[in-house]
Amino acid sequence: MEQIMCGMLARSKAGHDAKTLYLVCRTEGDFVYLCDGRLRKFDSPKKKNKKHIQIIHKIPEALANWNGEALRDEKIRSILKDYKMKEVHDVESRCN
Repeated sequence: MEQIMCGMLARSKAGHDAKTLYLVCRTEGDFVYLCDGRLRKFDSPKKKNKKHIQIIHKIPEALANWNGEALRDEKIRSILKDYKMKEVHDVESRCN
């Protein structure tokens, strides 16, 4: 199984939240704890089976030196928003 680290981004593959982008805030056995800063705050992350997520192996620059301390939900939303904007820009540049 692939190595999942705190600070990585992940996309849900199953459940009512399929295709939702999250930040991995904790790992525990076969489960990860995910937060998005909006519905799932850092203080109450979503517990999800590792089989039900797709890991994005790039750790955002804003989290490169993160040591696991609590993050503000605004920071999490900002990181996810920046990634989504970059993803859209990359797709648009490939289409032209």
